[in-house]
Amino acid sequence: MYETIILEKKENIATITLNRSEKRNAINEKMAEELIDVFGVVDRDDDVRVVVIRGAGSAFCAGADIQESFLKKVEERKKGIVGNVTLEFSERGCLELAKVRKPVIASINGPAAGGGCTLTLVCDIRIASEKARFSLPFARLGIAPELGSTYFLPRLIGIGKACELVFTARMIDAKEAKEIGLVNQVVPANELTKATYEMANNIAKLAPLSIQLSKRALYRGLNNDLATQSQYEVLTNIHLLGTEDYEEGAKAFSEKREPVFKGK
Repeated sequence: MYETIILEKKENIATITLNRSEKRNAINEKMAEELIDVFGVVDRDDDVRVVVIRGAGSAFCAGADIQESFLKKVEERKKGIVGNVTLEFSERGCLELAKVRKPVIASINGPAAGGGCTLTLVCDIRIASEKARFSLPFARLGIAPELGSTYFLPRLIGIGKACELVFTARMIDAKEAKEIGLVNQVVPANELTKATYEMANNIAKLAPLSIQLSKRALYRGLNNDLATQSQYEVLTNIHLLGTEDYEEGAKAFSEKREPVFKGK
């Protein structure tokens, strides 16, 4: 179905693998188009409760493909051609990924640079291998941060640290990334897959409607005042109280058994 990515589904978990390992999974025009499409596919699939994004080979993602996305565009601009799929992906890519209602976990096996790093920021949870490295080298290329990174990065690590990483364009290792809050967990390289899917499976077992609405509420809370957010929480729970999953959860709790949720 796809040329530059792989979509796999096992039980209630969808895995999107960036699959240009010979290019360190750099994002070219084709991958940009396919990622925008697949984000919609997993969002619409009611069987999917959790999404994992990972990279093939030794890298997570090297960012935009310089040859195809930047140098090619320089020549096109000189000829008066102003279309730019890279910039389109910068806007649409982050919006489509952010619209995915299910939890999205970035499983970061190696270097995540530029757009590869910013792609992880749009995910809800980031689990990194000890071999992971992160950099935002935009100033080295004469451009500004993209893919929603100026929205997500300060919210994750604070404005001061965000400014430092963007202004210096320096690379940080997984240990520092964990210390500043850029990633949730750091694990040995040979345990990354296990750690990722343990978390994914734990989330997938819980009530999917509750998880989806909780995700929406958490992100709305970043910009709402307390009164507005409290009202939203009440309305959310009024809706959930009428679901089959709420009834199942309450019965399972009283019967001291594990609940079986259906997303209804």
